[in-house]
Amino acid sequence: MAWPIFRSLANYRREFITGDVIAGLTLVAIAIPEQMATSRLGGFAPHVGFYAFIAGTIGFAALGSNRFLSCGADSTITPIFAGGLAVLTAAGSADYQATAATLALAVGAILLVSGTLKFGWIANLLSAPVIAGFLAGIAVHIVASQLPSVLGITAPSGSTLNRLAQIALHLRDTNPYALAIGAGVFVLIIISESINAKIPGALIGLVVASLAVLLFGLEERGVAIIGSVPSELPHFVMPDVSIERWRAIVPLSLLIAIVVMVQTAATTQSFPSEPDRPPDVDRDFLGAGAGSIIASLIGAFPVNASPPRTSIVAETGGRSQVSGLIATAIVLAILGFGATLLAYVPEAALGGVLLFVATRIVRVRQMATVLRQSPGEFLLILATAASIIVLPIEQGVAIGIITSLLHGLWNTTRSHVIIYEQVAGTTVWWPHNPELHVQHDQEVLVVGFQAPLSFLNAARFRSELRGLVQSARTKPKLIVIEGTGILEIDFTAAQVLIDLIESCQHDGIMVAVARLESVRAQEAFARFGINDRLGANRVFLSVDQALKALAIEESG
Repeated sequence: MAWPIFRSLANYRREFITGDVIAGLTLVAIAIPEQMATSRLGGFAPHVGFYAFIAGTIGFAALGSNRFLSCGADSTITPIFAGGLAVLTAAGSADYQATAATLALAVGAILLVSGTLKFGWIANLLSAPVIAGFLAGIAVHIVASQLPSVLGITAPSGSTLNRLAQIALHLRDTNPYALAIGAGVFVLIIISESINAKIPGALIGLVVASLAVLLFGLEERGVAIIGSVPSELPHFVMPDVSIERWRAIVPLSLLIAIVVMVQTAATTQSFPSEPDRPPDVDRDFLGAGAGSIIASLIGAFPVNASPPRTSIVAETGGRSQVSGLIATAIVLAILGFGATLLAYVPEAALGGVLLFVATRIVRVRQMATVLRQSPGEFLLILATAASIIVLPIEQGVAIGIITSLLHGLWNTTRSHVIIYEQVAGTTVWWPHNPELHVQHDQEVLVVGFQAPLSFLNAARFRSELRGLVQSARTKPKLIVIEGTGILEIDFTAAQVLIDLIESCQHDGIMVAVARLESVRAQEAFARFGINDRLGANRVFLSVDQALKALAIEESG
């Protein structure tokens, strides 16, 4: 029986401790600067990012399944919900933080319901090109929000394009010290990662930048620092917002939850706990949901799975969620006793960290591959990225999801009836291929349809099959529908198929079905009465079996 909580600790052994300690120490070195920077990206004080990391780690360790996955503040979802929250309330205000906590509660509830009801399929709502465009658009948002800190200029307001334009106009006002710090941290992280991903380049950069501020008095030269960080441990408080605010939050929470599910599924599938077993995506939704609910109760914001941090845990020898809990204990110690050490961290350094994150989430190689192999789908990348950049970000994400669904529907409607031919000297029937040596029987027409039959494509199926019959030189006596690709049949398609069978039978053409392998399709044939309309013994295991059986029947 699987453990109900802290599943990754099941069968824990003493020899795991060393690997978990090393992974935990490496994880916290990566997480400290990243969580501070991400919190600042969302318009929160840096320590709130620590709260999110604590909540995400404990929640996922308690209810999640994956042994390596790291959950906490995430730069993918933060720009999305920050843009949505900014429409509802002023960034940085107490109401802003309460609304963010309420959003975390709603997102967590959706994830818990999705995991309980096993809605893991929702993670497939976004196609790979749409995800690539989505991440590219998010990266542009991060760049637009962090360049002012790196350049040491006043942050402009307005749309993303307007902010980029204003930044370009004020480049002459760049503070060289801030630029040196931001660019230095950015380059240091790149060099560290190129040498070894385990080197905490971001943490080293923040320490060096903070020492530079202290030693050279850079604050007096216009370099902004994050200022005092309260030495305050998280405490539980229920978010208090109005019913009207709740109504406004629900659509945004649905968008955030879908993105979290997509990223959580991708992370747990990329770093499986046990390679010989499929990942328990639904269980991991529960872990991410618990993390967001705990975050809500301690005044933080929605959390998400982090592929980079998860890879660090896996690559440094982590064996369980103990590594994340060790990192959490260190973060709690910093909050309780050493938060004042963070006061001199320059904002430009955090900006450098986030600029690196922005470059990392853009899937350049994948985009190039899509452009080379499927130019039409590359347009999806451009359209999704453009919608997220030009429109308010939450609207752009919604358009990206809708675009992905429409693309899937469009692919389904593009399915065509294909002709199968018998490979000469065999009993094999194969889709038409000019390179194959085939034999023909003008009285037999074998066709297939490589998609579920539904209201989206049933009319096309009927039209194309009728067209094949009408254009044949000799009217076929038998039509065999090769059903390998028909995985499902809905009510509309069933009525169309029944009408088609009746029409063929009226014209003296027998209709049979072969290789209907999908259990759902078989159940639909029985449920909708298609078997009755075909007549007795008209569903066969192979095309060859159908031809032999019906040839005997016809000759008899």
